[in-house]
Amino acid sequence: MDYEKIIEKLKSLSDPEAVEGMARYGITPEKTYGVSIPNLRKIAKETGRGQDLSLKLWECNTRETRILAGMIGDPAKVTLEQMESWVREFTYWEICDQCCMNLFEKTVFAYRQAEQWSMNEEEFIKRTGFVLMARLAVSDKKADDNYFENFLPLIKREAADGRNFVKKSVNWALRQIGKRNLNLNKKAILTAKEIQHLDSKPARWIASDALRELTSDAVQNRLKILHCF
Repeated sequence: MDYEKIIEKLKSLSDPEAVEGMARYGITPEKTYGVSIPNLRKIAKETGRGQDLSLKLWECNTRETRILAGMIGDPAKVTLEQMESWVREFTYWEICDQCCMNLFEKTVFAYRQAEQWSMNEEEFIKRTGFVLMARLAVSDKKADDNYFENFLPLIKREAADGRNFVKKSVNWALRQIGKRNLNLNKKAILTAKEIQHLDSKPARWIASDALRELTSDAVQNRLKILHCF
């Protein structure tokens, strides 16, 4: 499917009611057709990976074309300059999270940028850093624990940031690291307890929410089973 056919398809799937609903969940792009993520995945699957088309779709600057740009981009051809350019245009959480899970986490720059962006003061750039940490903890099955142990001090450092989309991403990263295996679970729980003692309401929320899940019977039993294999 080429660029023109993709635009035609998006127009045919346009849903004004969905646009109104998205705003209630903090999805606030300047331009959107209101096409669902499952339908975008179908378009991406039919189109296949293509870096040139990905870049062209990004420049179109609608919610759907930018999500598709991440879905069909070629991780092997993504440059650091492209990632830095795109992340500076994230203005709402959905485009941040979709680009991370569909493209950024698959690049060779993922771990480096997770660390660097977590130190950025721009809300959605910082969120991108922690979303990458969370996603890598889930998807990079063969990565050594050291990568994720190195993220824990960064999580603690930023736990007092009270901005909603940062706070939630910090919490997400901590929980996903702690659910990776028993070793990381222990270290994530220790980090959460340290965060709990910070003089910060957002930090205390992050810690208590993470501890609730990481110490739960469901998580502990699953990790013990995994440890046996």
